[in-house]
Amino acid sequence: MPSNVIVGLQWGDEGKGKITDLLAKNSDYVIRYQGGNNSGHSIHIKNRHFILHLVPSGVIYSGVKCIVGPGVVIDPKSLIQEIQNLESMEINTHQVFLAKRAHVTMPYHRLLDQYQEEALGDKSIGTTHKGIGPTYEDKIARIGIRVLDLLDLKIFYEKLKYNIDLKNKIFTKIFHREPISFQSIYEEYIEYAKILSNRIIDAVYEIHDAFHNKKKILFEGAQAMLLDINYGTYPYVTTSSTSTGGVCTGAGIPTNFLKNFIGITKAYCTRVGFGPFPTEIGNEICDIIRKKGNEYGATTKRPRRCGWLDLIALKYSCMINGINNLVITKLDVLSELEIIKICVKYKCDGEIIQYFPANIKKNVKGVYIDLPGWKQDISHIHEYKDLPKNCKKYIKFIEDYLNLETLLISVGSERNQNIIKNKSLFLKIFT
Repeated sequence: MPSNVIVGLQWGDEGKGKITDLLAKNSDYVIRYQGGNNSGHSIHIKNRHFILHLVPSGVIYSGVKCIVGPGVVIDPKSLIQEIQNLESMEINTHQVFLAKRAHVTMPYHRLLDQYQEEALGDKSIGTTHKGIGPTYEDKIARIGIRVLDLLDLKIFYEKLKYNIDLKNKIFTKIFHREPISFQSIYEEYIEYAKILSNRIIDAVYEIHDAFHNKKKILFEGAQAMLLDINYGTYPYVTTSSTSTGGVCTGAGIPTNFLKNFIGITKAYCTRVGFGPFPTEIGNEICDIIRKKGNEYGATTKRPRRCGWLDLIALKYSCMINGINNLVITKLDVLSELEIIKICVKYKCDGEIIQYFPANIKKNVKGVYIDLPGWKQDISHIHEYKDLPKNCKKYIKFIEDYLNLETLLISVGSERNQNIIKNKSLFLKIFT
């Protein structure tokens, strides 16, 4: 049975967690394929609020098997804390597993992340200091420690000793910092391995068996397309492949496993951290959007930069990812605005362009058209026909520009605050 993949189309925080949670109800597996605990997925169910960092967003359903895939980098301490938090909220986590081939984030990765950012000064990327980049660096350098290494004390000892000796040279000679202790880290991670050992599986075979047994599989990414290491706003990107293409390498599957490519976009744009943002708003409208949309990082609590919807970037993201199903989130946030701007071109060095440049600069600015707002609360609406006329015009403009039909619209953070625009297609895909 062809599988579904959910990907963010902007700079993250599009509401992937909520949509994954919604679609997981009719899935057998939810599999995370990239990233680390530097991202957060939020799920609101009545008076309960869940923030997930490594655990896939299908965990709320006890019958869904959740796998942290081979392409993810895992901080064991963070994962254990997350599982414990979920269990304290009476969520059964017995169906949460992690791939043997996933790489492990170590304390020295977090320190390297911090020291490198500090050394860059005003040229820093704006990372979360969670050690994600340095973990992927070690993976590519072929000196990384994988989850399966934690199960063999001899191998783990040798790999950890090599890495700490190497990192201590970097800490002391390059960054002029104190060295770190081998023994304390070795003992700490042995304990983590004991706690997690019954969750460690060969995810590749599990996923392939599930597919051939016609199980319904939903692949979930972290971050989003414009933070992709290859196709995002480099160097202000994350260190993994966030696109739908990253599913194949991050989960160990062939392309023919995938059929439905579900792209998530907000009705506007946000960005956390540094880097170019052509449609960024720097006035009181930004404050309105940030307050109404609760635009603060789920992981960092940092206020998000806010801007108008960027159709140039969105079309680029849909092209790279092969999106055939569009989801628009947080449409309700725009309800207070008289006029809503939407970016249809860029202006750079006096030139008008209609494509997303590979070397996008901070001086690239959006060129807009104005659409009328609807000044009406839509958070209670469940049928597309009941939306205000101007609201439907806004959606239609997006669809026409992208040449895509919207599958679903989110009008609030709660699980049930959704409008299924194409019900027949939704039922065909998810039931």
